[in-house]
Amino acid sequence: MIAVINYNAGNVRSVLYALERLGAEAVLTDDHRLIAGADKVIFPGVGEASTTMRHLRERGLDELIPRLTQPVLGICLGMQLLCAHSEENDTPCLGIIPQQVRRFRPVHGEKVPHMGWNNLHRLHNGIFSPELDGQYMYFVHSYYVEVGPFTTAVTEYSLPFSAALQKDNFYATQFHPEKSGEAGAKLLRNFLGL
Repeated sequence: MIAVINYNAGNVRSVLYALERLGAEAVLTDDHRLIAGADKVIFPGVGEASTTMRHLRERGLDELIPRLTQPVLGICLGMQLLCAHSEENDTPCLGIIPQQVRRFRPVHGEKVPHMGWNNLHRLHNGIFSPELDGQYMYFVHSYYVEVGPFTTAVTEYSLPFSAALQKDNFYATQFHPEKSGEAGAKLLRNFLGL
């Protein structure tokens, strides 16, 4: 069973539908017992960092998530919240991946938020199989994580940034695999196969 963490984030239904298309049994929940006992956990999200962290703290999820030992996939805001700190409203995050979340500062007049399709490169295994190299994924975000020691895929918008991260059993994508067609479905299948 796949637990999709419920914290009033946007876009959760798209994740559930994507899992359903892949034949995975998934439940949307904030129940600690269900999350801790799940085979895999997905931490999705579209939203704002400080409001979401407050919601996680109110429900004790800020203490549960870092203790999870099964594979966990953070998506978009979920990825950012796995990091140490976000510039979005100066927000301390979960601290699982010791990296900072920065706001895009356009160099050549790029629009923020970054919305659109970007290709992946500099892939490291984990949930990335070789056929995903160069594939396009769908991004919608105003904040990013710099390329660093936990980066498992890179893309560029104004500057190179982490399209994906991994630390131990925590995997994360800045892009939305659930909205990224067959390439995104392949990545989700790889995660489900861990």
